[in-house]
Amino acid sequence: MESIIILIFVIGYLAITLEHPLKLDKTVPALIMAALIWAVLAVGFHSGWFNVVDSHDNAFSYLTGGEAADEGFKNTLLHHLGKTAEILIFLIGAMTIVEIIDLHRGFEILKGAVKTKSKRKLLWIIGILAFILSAIIDNLTATIVLVTLLRKLIHKREDRLWYAAMVVIAANAGGAWSPIGDVTTTMLWIDDKVTAAGLIEFVVLPSIFCFVVPFFIASYLKPFRGNIEVDSTKDTVAERLLSSKTMLFLGLGMIVSVPVFKTLTHLPPYMGMMLALGVVWLVSEYIHPEEDFSNERRHLYSAHKALSRIEISSILFFLGILMAVAGLEALVFGAVSGEQVGTLRYAAEQLDMAIPNQDVVVILLGIFSAIIDNVPLVAASMGMYDSPTDSVLWHFIAYSAGTGGSMLIIGSAAGVAAMGMERIDFIWYLKKITWLAFIGFIVGAGVFLLFERVIFHHV
Repeated sequence: MESIIILIFVIGYLAITLEHPLKLDKTVPALIMAALIWAVLAVGFHSGWFNVVDSHDNAFSYLTGGEAADEGFKNTLLHHLGKTAEILIFLIGAMTIVEIIDLHRGFEILKGAVKTKSKRKLLWIIGILAFILSAIIDNLTATIVLVTLLRKLIHKREDRLWYAAMVVIAANAGGAWSPIGDVTTTMLWIDDKVTAAGLIEFVVLPSIFCFVVPFFIASYLKPFRGNIEVDSTKDTVAERLLSSKTMLFLGLGMIVSVPVFKTLTHLPPYMGMMLALGVVWLVSEYIHPEEDFSNERRHLYSAHKALSRIEISSILFFLGILMAVAGLEALVFGAVSGEQVGTLRYAAEQLDMAIPNQDVVVILLGIFSAIIDNVPLVAASMGMYDSPTDSVLWHFIAYSAGTGGSMLIIGSAAGVAAMGMERIDFIWYLKKITWLAFIGFIVGAGVFLLFERVIFHHV
């Protein structure tokens, strides 16, 4: 019966990848897949066909546990929904702040700072911005900000897709060496697997190579030759408002304050993002964007309008994908050392037994993180290994899980955000970008292993 759930996931996943040939929005198979996986899981659990495991590795069997097991199943579902909701609320908050900044034409300030018309120079400017911003405000938010900026700079959609895709590579590379740059590095940091200083010291150089090598190769490709075409029909010189600079710096400043809030309060990042959105919303209610500003024009700059511009379908896609993966995580597939474990944990354990070299396993984990969400994969690896804080293993997992997701457009939060905002086709990304991301990933991994294993002989 377990194979039915895995089959639903495979069919749903294929439907997502074939979004354009099927002419079907990717959100549809994601939502159906998640609902069906949990429906089969619930029916099968209550029929005694299979057991479920919660996040604390407690296995529940309805046949032996009765009501207590039923409660365990409900709590497992609530736990996974809660973890997914944390990401969704964070995403909604970040996207709303970005839209408020955009309504006040704040990105005209950044656009004005980018003077070049050269496609190659713009590639490097956007890449460096993505790499640095993602380490400060996390790769997801950095991608949202930069894709919004690209919309202002490049009106030709075919050109913009290439830049947006390269932003994903740079943002994931930038997020991998910062404890707040990626969900997985934050998980490792909170769980005391890595320290902030250790992560920066050992992962920053491989991350730079992971970013620079694909960009160096891409700068010689056809899409980045020549100059940007300016569409004269578009309003390319939109006037800045009185509120443009204030809202840009307030918006970005409040997003940057989220990790500070988390450090001071030890609350999850979404609480900080709620506070950030509240403050930006408050200021947007009272600020005067124009000289002769009247109440009749207030709705043009309101947070309500910003909320209406959010790509809700991409948020629902996130919900579907993460809950489907959570279903796989909860389904007991086998036993390891006499202990029942979920499907993903079982797969990770089998992989570890088949390949005794941990470095090869971690590289494969990075590649798999492009196919399956890196969050449960890192969670599984945290349960598999018992290495001390700041060991080579945890740093390599942080690098691999953070940057490996760039190989597929749905392999990372940054990729999913870019896909949702720009409607990037899965197959297009696979053909045009995957090889660049793979080269960057392998070169960075090689640099990491050279320093850690060969030069310094760390364990």
